[in-house]
Amino acid sequence: MTELHGVIPILNTTFADDGALDLDSQARLTEHLIASGAHGLGLFGNASEGYALTGTERAAIMEVVMKAANGRVPLVVSSGHTSTATAVEISREAAAAGADALMVMPPFFLRTDADGLMSYFEAISRAVEIPIMVQDAPLMTQVIMPAALLARMGREIEYVRYAKVEAPPTAPKVSATVAAGGIIAFGGLNGNFLIEEFARGARGTMPGSDMVTTYVAIWDALEAGDRPQAWELFTQALPLMRFELQPGMGVSAMKHNLKAAGVIRSAHVRAPTVALDAQSLEELAFLREWAARDRQASVVPA
Repeated sequence: MTELHGVIPILNTTFADDGALDLDSQARLTEHLIASGAHGLGLFGNASEGYALTGTERAAIMEVVMKAANGRVPLVVSSGHTSTATAVEISREAAAAGADALMVMPPFFLRTDADGLMSYFEAISRAVEIPIMVQDAPLMTQVIMPAALLARMGREIEYVRYAKVEAPPTAPKVSATVAAGGIIAFGGLNGNFLIEEFARGARGTMPGSDMVTTYVAIWDALEAGDRPQAWELFTQALPLMRFELQPGMGVSAMKHNLKAAGVIRSAHVRAPTVALDAQSLEELAFLREWAARDRQASVVPA
């Protein structure tokens, strides 16, 4: 059974300027992230614009990423849905295609209670034989999953092993989740509280794709016990992290950073994802220039 840890970026989906998939850029981005030290890759999450992809496109991307990764890092595939039956089908397909783990958001169109959530995740667990990460993201789903419920899932549902805690304030939620036992905590929200989450027992974090070198450097410093160095690196990265956490702007910003770095060809985002306006692009470019001037080369956004 795959063990997940460390920095597992959510892989941006790369499009051409006309909105079609750019699979060459997808392969280059995959290689770039692994070369940058990523400990795994997350596919079809919110930063991947997974909500805007067809089933055929998901399969095509999965094939390209699998080939490019070549087993070097685990692949965590998002497979949640508002329908239990559809979530089961997507999860089964992902596992069959080679996913090493699943990240599953709870149903949010018609929200259910704790028993309904248990039933949903149990149905997915019965369909697969790989680890499941519960995505605890109430800012998006409006679904509240207390630490005790996450722990219950980890104890009672066979393949539920992880929880991606994105319920602010995340650090106390990580503490409560770890203390409840039964499930392993990960952080999210683009790593904005990864230092506190690490100190409270988080096993990893799942940011976007454009600053992975920086996140890995922070993670390495934390694992080495050098918290001052971790904070120094974090503080240097904070202006870009803060910019990207603005609701609806992060995915476009990440793609523009990746394009500026020469990793992908186009910063195109697919509706309903919002593209940055001209003034936001100027602000983002200034932050990139500031980072390139003031950071060490090893932590310049990649």
